[in-house]
Parts: sequence; structure tokens; C-alpha cells
Amino acid sequence: MNEQIRWGIMGCAGIAKDCVMPAIAESSNGVIEAVASRGIEKSKALADQHEVQKAYGSYEELLQDPEVDAVYIPLPNHLHMEWTIKAAEAGKHVLCEKPIALSAWEAERMIKACSDAGVLLAEAMMYRHHPVLQRAQRLVTGGGVGELRVIRGSFTYNNPGQLDNIRYRADWGGGSLYDVGGYPLSAARYFTDLEPEAVTVNSFFSKDHDGVDMMSTGLVEFAGGLTMTFDCGMWAEERRCLEIVGSEGRIEIPHAFSGKEQSGYYLFSSGELQEYREAAVNAYVRQIEDFGKAVLGHMPQLFPPEDALQNMRLLEACLVSARERRRVSLR
Repeated sequence: MNEQIRWGIMGCAGIAKDCVMPAIAESSNGVIEAVASRGIEKSKALADQHEVQKAYGSYEELLQDPEVDAVYIPLPNHLHMEWTIKAAEAGKHVLCEKPIALSAWEAERMIKACSDAGVLLAEAMMYRHHPVLQRAQRLVTGGGVGELRVIRGSFTYNNPGQLDNIRYRADWGGGSLYDVGGYPLSAARYFTDLEPEAVTVNSFFSKDHDGVDMMSTGLVEFAGGLTMTFDCGMWAEERRCLEIVGSEGRIEIPHAFSGKEQSGYYLFSSGELQEYREAAVNAYVRQIEDFGKAVLGHMPQLFPPEDALQNMRLLEACLVSARERRRVSLR
């Protein structure tokens, strides 16, 4: 393999068109080799828009292309397992959109398929590749806010009127927990380097949106009395914020879960406020470059698929808690 990862894009979702494909084009180690859709006209239009030479009318055709090294899968959630396994069997490395799957059982099958095929698998949780989050995480783990006490995370947006949106199909893995809940949940695990012991979640399930959770609020318990509170929603004012509170300070990251808008964070300590800012960085580009470096053997994989599996287990517990209105133990 040369020093450029040749990408195949499996699907024409907005996240692919607006965020990931431009990121591959901007990256230092990636190039888009081909795009595929279930219809050739749609894939041709996307290929033309991004000046890609190859367009396929099926995902199978793309996987048969020997010049594709890795695939990006932005398909609806219920298709992640099927096409990740097929991509692995075709010898392609896989960057799969979040959530990695619909269950831990599915995620385990995907991980095994990729391991057996000798290819890398990663969940596309771009925000963790941003230097702002990485710098804040190093500060926390280095004791910069003292002993951790509580983490608060929110990711909400307001889109209830688009009733044909795939996020409002229960059988396709719709709902706010699957769509954006994984961000604050993964952030809590990222900043604590711990796995939770129990969760309690309350959700608003909307009959007008196929019964999916349009808003969820939860409490996540860690060892030693450390707690995370979070909310996620698709029918609320937009927020993408994260707060980490310790015994000697706290960090606020106003746009923690944004791919492009993120620029800095605030540290409150000893009665003083400090603002830390970074140069504008596109987290989608960093995600592509980090995955490419791992494929090329230039660095270890920052977030191996086992991390996605652990987050999937947590998401599953949240859904059970919300549906059954009870505290769910993860131990």
C-alpha cells in the first residue's frame, strides 16, 4: 500500500457529502477513489460534485474494486453490521458512522469479522480527534481540576418537523440516544478512563415519530461516587456542551461535540478564569488522518473498536432504563 489511503464511500448521506468527503479531500493521507449508492444516478451525481472518477450503482461493486483500501459507511444504523462485515470480508478497512451498531452483540460480530480479516475498524466519533478535547483530557487526567466529581454533557438539536427523517424510524435504529447520546456518554468514559457501573434514564418517546426517544436525560454512575449527568435530544434547543467538575477546578467546553466549530475551552480554578484557544481545526480531517496513519502502521489506533463496543453496551443499558423506567446495572 502506498502512503495514500484510497477511500470508498458507501452511501450518499448528508454527513458523507458535507463533512467526511471534504475532510478526505483535505487530508494529508487520503483520497476518494469511488462512491457507491443503490442507484447509479445518485452516486454519479455525488461523484461529479466531489470530482471523483468512479461511481457504482451498488455497494457490492465498490467492495469488489481492488483499488479501494478503506470504506466509510454512513448508512442507516440498522445496516452498519451487515456492510461492515461484508467490507471486512472484501479486505477493506472500515470507518463506520456512530453508533457502531444497534447492540453490543452486533458490535462484537463486526469486531470479530474485521479481526479475522486483518483490517481495522473504527467508529466515526470525530470530536475526540480534536486537539481541544485531547488537551482538556490531558489536563484532567494530569490532575488539573483535582479529583473528578461530576461530568455534565448535552447534545441537542431541533428537527421534529422532518417526519421522513431516518432518525424517526424505530426499526432503523432511530432516536436521540442512538443519534447523539453516544457523544456525551463516550466523553464521560474518555475523561474518566472508567467504565460505568449503572445508569438511570428518563426519555420522551414521541408517538408522532414512530415511538423513538426524542429527548433523553440520564444519570451515569461510576465507582467512588463519580457521576455523569447527560441529556440528548432531537426536539430541543441546540447545545453541544461539556463540563468537567473537579475538587479544585472545572472545565467548560462550549462546543465539545462539533466537528468544525470547536476552538477552545474555559478553565475555572482558584477563583480565576483562563481561556484556552486553538487554531481552527477540522475534527473530521483529523479523524481521517488518524485512521489513515493507523492503517499505514504509522501510529496505534487511537480509539480501537473495543472502545465502541463498550460505548454500545452503555447505550443499550440507557435504552433499557428508559423503556423500563428503572436503574440498570452494568456490573
